[in-house]
Amino acid sequence: MPRRISIDRASKKIKEFKKTVLVFYKRNNRKLPWRTTVNPYHILVSEIMLQQTQVARVVEKYQQFIKKFPTIRALANSSPAAVLRAWQGLGYNRRALFLYKTANIIAQQHKGIVPLQPEVLQKLPGIGAYTAVAIAVFAGQQSGVCIETNIRRVFIHHFFADKKNIADSEILPIIEKTVVGEKNPRRWYWALMDYGASLPKMIQSNPNRKSSQYAKQSKFIGSLRHARGIVLKVLIKNKNTSSLSHLQKELKKRNISPQNSAKAIHALHKEGFINIRNNMIGLR
Repeated sequence: MPRRISIDRASKKIKEFKKTVLVFYKRNNRKLPWRTTVNPYHILVSEIMLQQTQVARVVEKYQQFIKKFPTIRALANSSPAAVLRAWQGLGYNRRALFLYKTANIIAQQHKGIVPLQPEVLQKLPGIGAYTAVAIAVFAGQQSGVCIETNIRRVFIHHFFADKKNIADSEILPIIEKTVVGEKNPRRWYWALMDYGASLPKMIQSNPNRKSSQYAKQSKFIGSLRHARGIVLKVLIKNKNTSSLSHLQKELKKRNISPQNSAKAIHALHKEGFINIRNNMIGLR
């Protein structure tokens, strides 16, 4: 009997929690362009863009990108340089190359159709556990279980108020309970994300600080990530090519250390962004 009471209480709490989130969503939902489609390719593009980038910055770029590359085959038939040019302003340029490689794999191995099985999606470049399930949910209305920063924030606030160092493995079973039987998983996850995005303003704190996943972002200026971005911007500005000496001068102007300059160029070459030949560097 005590176990029955515990289950009933948990069920009641889940029900009240869902009501709170959905009422908020009904009044405050964000009108975002990728929420008006179930096109798997469009969802794929939006999810890759939204990795580590704020929604406001993605909206305009997403629409421009879809206009330039309207289909998975159009993206696959372009070039890394063209994709990088379209990606400028979003940061984390590695995602652009991953998306280009993924488009080629889908065009060649899946007849140009984005698969909706999370286990298949997760094998593609740049697609992790969350992104794989998100594509299946938003394009296929599947009842997958996934977690990202806004979702994590919501569940920590409502279910782990007195706990610290909370692992995702503790949160995921509760998320699953809210998804099981949900007739509209797309709407439910949108509601969680919108509620989570607004939560810090409502409670004047960030519950994610209690997550074991939480880490403060390192300084950007002068960093290796900063150096990588400069290299790509210089190459795009110079019609995809530059001498090594010119590139080094541009990096020095922006206070990038010689060590980070060398590391950035080496990493971009190793990852397939650039070619190096006779002291000339070019976008692939």
